[in-house]
Amino acid sequence: MNPTVPQQLIDAALLEDPARAGAEYLAEFRSDIESFVDREVVEAAVITGRHELAPASGVSYVGFVDPSGSAVDSMTLAIAHREDDVVVLDAVRERRPKFSPESVVGEFCGVLAGYGVTEVTGDRFGGQWVVEKFREHGVTYTTSERPKNVIYQEFLPALNSGRVELLDHARLIAKLCGLERRTGRGTGRDVIDHPPGAHDDIANAVCGAVVLALQSAAGATVISSAALARARETTAYGRGPMRYGRSSPSPSVYGLPFSVSLTDLSGH
Repeated sequence: MNPTVPQQLIDAALLEDPARAGAEYLAEFRSDIESFVDREVVEAAVITGRHELAPASGVSYVGFVDPSGSAVDSMTLAIAHREDDVVVLDAVRERRPKFSPESVVGEFCGVLAGYGVTEVTGDRFGGQWVVEKFREHGVTYTTSERPKNVIYQEFLPALNSGRVELLDHARLIAKLCGLERRTGRGTGRDVIDHPPGAHDDIANAVCGAVVLALQSAAGATVISSAALARARETTAYGRGPMRYGRSSPSPSVYGLPFSVSLTDLSGH
């Protein structure tokens, strides 16, 4: 309705956030509660048959954790890396209540070690307890500078533009599609969250890892070829041929023993 607004600006806004841009530029009615992302968009990002990717040498990985005390919420971990302008989701872990938080921290640190990740990002849940438990396993836990709402907002443009490759993971797909966008009362700002009584732990971890990888891959650990060779000899990865590539599912890393140190895997 305003001919002075460049069409290129409108197209870019629609790509980044269709719901908000539709209301602002196309005079489309916007309800207080609507879906955060269309299922078709999520499914288009899923690489069918890819359930996990094994770590590869020369790749910088990032990890994001959504901690939990095990009473109600799941504890989740996601690992991702960046290939040019595309972010690839490599691994997802979810432990649903009830579980031992200490045990899950140890398990997650073993998975992180397999990808050469010695620093993981997560939310503020648990305060120093979470920081200290990860530190016991040689992993630095850093509190995310972005709240969950901002993480979701930054994840959406990359997903809409086809810059994200997701794993074929049914619960992840369901949780992403179940997210809702609400208009905050009094502020008019968007609030993105799970519906009342539902959970978004796995979506939070995956979106967090994707946003971290989009921001920068420069600070993540790069796994050396020699370190991977040592890992094959001492971990579950050595029980069969490793297949790398964006279309090949990989063996699980559940069998990674804690006797393999982070120093061994990083090659330093």
